[in-house]
Amino acid sequence: MVRNSNRRELPAVSHPIRWFPEFLSLSKRRVRSQARLLGMSLVVGVVAGVGAIGFYAACKAVLYAALESFAGYQPAEPGGEVALFAAAPTAFQPWLLPIVAALGGLLSGWLVYTFAPEAEGHGTDSAIAAYHHRQGFIRPRVPLIKIVSSALTISTGGSGGREGPIALIGAGFGSFLGGILKMRPAERRVLMAAGMGAGVAAIFHAPLAGALFAAEVLYASPDFESEVIMPAALASVVAYCTFALAFGWEPLFTLSPAQLEALSFNSVWELIPYTLLALCCVLSAMLFTRSFYGLTHQFHRLGFKPHLKPAVGALLSALVGLALYYAFGRDPQVLAVLGAGYGILQTGLTLTPGEAGNLTLAALLLAVAVGKICTTGLTIGSGGSAGVFGPSMVIGGCGGGALGVALHHLWPALVPHPSTFVVVGMAGFFAAAAKTPFSTIVMVGELTGGYDLLLPTLWVCVLSFLLSDEQSIYSAQVLSRTRSPAHQAEFVRGMLGDLTVGQFQTPIDVAACLRADSPLERIRDRLALNPQGVAPVVDEQGGLLGVVGIEEAFAAMRVVEASSLIVAADVMRAKCSTLLPTDSVDRAMELFVVENLLELPVVGDPATRTLTATVRRAAIAGAYLQHVQGMSAAEGVAENDPS
Repeated sequence: MVRNSNRRELPAVSHPIRWFPEFLSLSKRRVRSQARLLGMSLVVGVVAGVGAIGFYAACKAVLYAALESFAGYQPAEPGGEVALFAAAPTAFQPWLLPIVAALGGLLSGWLVYTFAPEAEGHGTDSAIAAYHHRQGFIRPRVPLIKIVSSALTISTGGSGGREGPIALIGAGFGSFLGGILKMRPAERRVLMAAGMGAGVAAIFHAPLAGALFAAEVLYASPDFESEVIMPAALASVVAYCTFALAFGWEPLFTLSPAQLEALSFNSVWELIPYTLLALCCVLSAMLFTRSFYGLTHQFHRLGFKPHLKPAVGALLSALVGLALYYAFGRDPQVLAVLGAGYGILQTGLTLTPGEAGNLTLAALLLAVAVGKICTTGLTIGSGGSAGVFGPSMVIGGCGGGALGVALHHLWPALVPHPSTFVVVGMAGFFAAAAKTPFSTIVMVGELTGGYDLLLPTLWVCVLSFLLSDEQSIYSAQVLSRTRSPAHQAEFVRGMLGDLTVGQFQTPIDVAACLRADSPLERIRDRLALNPQGVAPVVDEQGGLLGVVGIEEAFAAMRVVEASSLIVAADVMRAKCSTLLPTDSVDRAMELFVVENLLELPVVGDPATRTLTATVRRAAIAGAYLQHVQGMSAAEGVAENDPS
């Protein structure tokens, strides 16, 4: 009897063949429902990887031609980056740095403000804004302009990172692909975010962090865009593999086994200096975000053409770097305040305890951190095209390294290896500045190829995030999903999900509608009677031919010489989407966004498209507000029903 009882409790274990087809059917349904989106995520990953290869090559080519061959400056690079050109034999001439930087800023500014003004600044913010406010739409030309302008900015000495441009490249292609495939706005947003994560994964050799970053960076709170994670994971893996096939599989910062072993956490008492590091990360992040947007505001107030402002910002950045270069006895390491600056982090990660006792080195690292805050604000705040993730890594790593060196000098037992403060400082600073604590934890581990510092990194990132203020380096972030315009329809769906279009529709007099041959004057009069700015066009049997919106009518009225010849058939939207009385409110809200109209036609028969009524967006919004104020949606509809 015991045996039979066990069989009844665990039938799946006793009959594996019986439940296996059911399991396969469930798996197929799960994959089939998202097959197109997941499949397109793979395509986006390939394009993001190829775009990262092209962008990396473009940066190296401009760097070789402008700084190495012309000015003789060869910036230090992280160990995981591949050199594409042999070292130039030109002698270093520091006075040429401001000239090269200004020329790079001039070319970048002309390119951006002539062809795609939205490509200015750091590209990740543009992608975040597109997700929340533009249904995931990015103009196709923007990523192309971003590649060239960012390569010119970064590789001529402007302070910026590569992740913003490549994130916008991936996001732009995701948006373009979603558009040509006629995907729903929600799917296009997800595909765009997946492309953003794929770009970060490729350029930083960090696929897991790229996937998490795409879902986390959209919000300034610990909120995740859960539907983004799986498509972003596929796109990030493919993008990373595509990039690695060209430039190798090493992490961005290469360390020997002995150096990796030194990056460890050995005592709970070590959390005390790490807590001090978290406080320093919070304060430096506040300084960075406020100075960054303060400089941006000041540059916007300048009266001359925006095309010239990036040249001014780049020139001032180079002058700051040149001043630090001479202040530190012509030490080239301090010039990490220009360009990407990742090489100084490679140096910081390879510190030994003996070297760490040198307080002069701490002063140099602190100067780079403060100088990088200044040069990044000048470069990107002036309209230069580059990312802020890379500079944030340099600021946090150098600031953390300076603190680690000083603490090792005072308490070597609590801080045995100051290079650990470089790693944890990178993560803590960006968690405070960008409000992305969890993806940053993973990012730093993938950058160095080791996770032994996971515990102190988690401690510092959480403290930095909790203690930081509301200001984020990504101004387009919103607080949470409930504040995102992209998810407003979801809350309508939750409150009004049981209602249909028929409960909100308004009957329409077909005889008073426009005909295909209605003149422009008749169109104007009809639109004047409808505050929604929409006029249906029907045939003699009442079948819907299309709708004329206020935008189409206004454009036609501007053609004064031909206005008497224009009729409704010339300006109507013939393929306007229609609704049925039985359609859900959710379907109506989606079509309002797709068609960009305040009123949609309702047909009785989809085959003949016989017009019977219209439904207004304001009617649904009114019911939603009444529900929020305590009245049920059904009561709100009944109260507003004129019958």
